[in-house]
Amino acid sequence: MKRPAARQYVVSRPLYSEEAFAEEHEKLYRQRKTILDHVKQYFTCDAKRAKNAALSLLPIIGWMKVYQIKEWLLSDIVSGISTGLVAVLQGLAYGLLASLPVRYGLFSAFFPVIIYFFFGTSRHISVGPFPVLSLMIGSAVTRLVPDDGPAMNITGFEGLTMDEQRVLVASSVTFLAGIIQLAMGVLQMGFVVMYLSDTLVSGFTTAAAIHILVSQLKFVFGLEVPGISGPLSIIYTLEIIFNKISSTNVCDVVISLVIMVVVFIVKELNDRYKSKLPVPIPIEVIMTVIACGVSYGFDFRTRYGIGTVGDIPEGYETPIAPNLHIIQLTAGDAVPLAIVGFAVAFSVAKVYSVKHDYAIDGNQELIAFGVSNIFGASFRSFAASTALSRSAVQESTGGKTQVAGLLSAIIVMIVTLSVGFLLDPLPLSVLGAVVIVNLKGMLMQFREVPYLWRRDKHDCMVWLGTCILAIFLGLDLGLAAGLGVELISVVLRTQFPRCSVLVNIKGTDIYKDRKDYTDIYEPAGVKIFRIPSPLFFANIEFFRTKLVEALGFNPLRVLRKRNKAVRVIRKLLKKGELQWTSTGFLNTSCKPIKDSEDEGNMEELDLPTDFKDLPVRIDWDAELPGNLSVPPVEIHSLILDFAAVSFLDISALTGLKTLLRELVRVEVEVYIVACDPYILEKLHDCSFFDDEVQPSMFFLTLHDAMLHILEKHPESTEKKSDHDMIITTVTVHHPSVNLRSRDKNAPEPETKF
Repeated sequence: MKRPAARQYVVSRPLYSEEAFAEEHEKLYRQRKTILDHVKQYFTCDAKRAKNAALSLLPIIGWMKVYQIKEWLLSDIVSGISTGLVAVLQGLAYGLLASLPVRYGLFSAFFPVIIYFFFGTSRHISVGPFPVLSLMIGSAVTRLVPDDGPAMNITGFEGLTMDEQRVLVASSVTFLAGIIQLAMGVLQMGFVVMYLSDTLVSGFTTAAAIHILVSQLKFVFGLEVPGISGPLSIIYTLEIIFNKISSTNVCDVVISLVIMVVVFIVKELNDRYKSKLPVPIPIEVIMTVIACGVSYGFDFRTRYGIGTVGDIPEGYETPIAPNLHIIQLTAGDAVPLAIVGFAVAFSVAKVYSVKHDYAIDGNQELIAFGVSNIFGASFRSFAASTALSRSAVQESTGGKTQVAGLLSAIIVMIVTLSVGFLLDPLPLSVLGAVVIVNLKGMLMQFREVPYLWRRDKHDCMVWLGTCILAIFLGLDLGLAAGLGVELISVVLRTQFPRCSVLVNIKGTDIYKDRKDYTDIYEPAGVKIFRIPSPLFFANIEFFRTKLVEALGFNPLRVLRKRNKAVRVIRKLLKKGELQWTSTGFLNTSCKPIKDSEDEGNMEELDLPTDFKDLPVRIDWDAELPGNLSVPPVEIHSLILDFAAVSFLDISALTGLKTLLRELVRVEVEVYIVACDPYILEKLHDCSFFDDEVQPSMFFLTLHDAMLHILEKHPESTEKKSDHDMIITTVTVHHPSVNLRSRDKNAPEPETKF
């Protein structure tokens, strides 16, 4: 029954195979560019392209031309000051994460920002130290310059203090990461970030948050714990902390707890009432100032023995060159550093670009961060990306452009040049507490696990695998292992796709999975098989197995049985033990016919069945003479739905042709439908077709093939009511819709295809 209010469409057109469609509709010839053409085009330069390249390389030219001073400047100033205060505090805190003197965190919040102002395409992210990158830097630093032992024997360490050695390591690693990012940007490799799925990044950053949490416990408890890097470092660090727990500094614990509770509560209030507050309450800055004043007034450093920031020398240091020996030793650290830094920054930038409706360029972002890190490393800063909380402050306080970022860098510069001495009494436990509180967002990502498990178990395993491996192997090896887990999940999805047998939905030209519907129509002797993935070397055997399972017989086994039966019949006819009569074969021997192995060439069993020298072509559906038996073949037509097959490799092409030959040789007609034109072209180029596998088996749509089969095998359709039959003629009617058509003279009420 038709739904009374349903809109109907009817189509009337010829039945099309691929060959018939190609004959009736001429295809335009398109000249395709060769690799050489693309190379020539890439290196061709004219005035317009040079201008576009300059604008692309320096995005500041584009947005500065449209800068609205009256509307944007005040907002950028307010945002820049607010972000600058947060950047100062986070710079100090993340300097601890990098196992460096805290002042170098201020360097990382200044130098990269200046360069990004000119080269970056995002107007809202706040560039500077990021906790995950800081921890990765710290891992490389403590490996080469450990806390409780001599530094590695590295050329260039002679005459340097431990802090100077660590700064040299951090700047060298950062320099190499910048070179990698710059090279990727120049080579247009911004697409690399696509291989880091949201699930993988979420699991990785959650593991990083746990590493950061553990690394800050020594400041919260006031313990001296050496920095440990490498696999299982988190286990060894926790073991040392638990062994020294009796030496906890109670003053540090109390300060940390008070800071964490107050900051957490106020940040929750900021989130809850952000629509009513003109600017978020800078609670971290407020509590830092209070803690600094209380520590100075009550002399916590002397009275309670707590660790403080200490003297921060004013001004900047002279530039340094990277150490080539260190670069050789830390190449494995720099690659994940470059990729993670760009992936995080690009993800945040993409969110704000969509929100504020402007475009960002991934390749230009790579160049921007590459140059920023190279320049920053020359002035002793460590790797920069963007902190999510700091970027949120810059955007939520009204920042419109990177002018706000530039002003935040000026605030950091003022602190570095003139007021750094005021931070001398600041307890390190305050910085540790601030870092831990800001991990809330990353740690809460654990809530994604139940959702992923319900929605997509493959993604859930990627999340859990990446998180667990990054926790126990370390962030660098963990990222590589997480990528491996992700690639394995992709391979498994394509290697073992969910194949299905399709049937017709009664009275329509729609075909769905047989297991999902009850009101279906399936003509006798016809099977429709769908594979929802590309066909390649890894899944072609799986495809064959699933198809054989759906067919209910193995075509190669049937072919061999038939050929063996023909051999036996031919031999018995020659011996006179079997005769052909008008009623069929007659066994003239008293002995039963044995279906035994023949001494002939076994390879011939895989060839097409040869009926020469036989008086009649054998009907395999009829009863065979004696006790000869051949597996039954209950279908005469097979339709392969290739609508979801996006590519075929050579291995799959060979396997597919072998399978099609076997099916044709057991007298099953095969039709391939909805094949991608480029796949069809590849089949022609690879000499896929021959006398057995012919282009005529390809049809434009599944319904075209089905109608062709029903026309060829009318016995497949039993007498049914009109409602049960497959529709064969439809015409589209548009009662109230105007369609755009190339033929302006075509009648409006009806469109024929």
